[in-house]
Amino acid sequence: MSVAAAPFPAANLQTFLAFDFGVKRTGVATGNRLTRTATARGSIAAEGDARFAAIGLKIREWQPDALVVGIPYHPDGASHDNTVRAQKFARQLRGRFGLPVFEVDERYSTTEALADGAKDADAASACIILEQFLRSLS
Repeated sequence: MSVAAAPFPAANLQTFLAFDFGVKRTGVATGNRLTRTATARGSIAAEGDARFAAIGLKIREWQPDALVVGIPYHPDGASHDNTVRAQKFARQLRGRFGLPVFEVDERYSTTEALADGAKDADAASACIILEQFLRSLS
């Protein structure tokens, strides 16, 4: 995984809410820069405006400084339909909530979550994505 971001996060961005975007479900995790750890916070099983309403509730609950979105790619780095969907989702988050949004290459995050025995692979994947992002911060 690699971090492809809107400008690299300033030091004042301390808390993050991360998403593993899926067409039917979106995994959620929270984390912070100080400990560089993340915690899975469940999945949102909604689409369209209902998904964004649920995300709005998470944002109000956790008050993140910025958002992180996992962007899937083929193993060779090529884009596919879900790459485009996740990038659109990231743009929509930025537009709807006015927070900085960082994109992370999330290849293999779901595979890793399943291999670790996650009961909610989407939330566990969001956690993996956020921990990768947090490790990349200086």
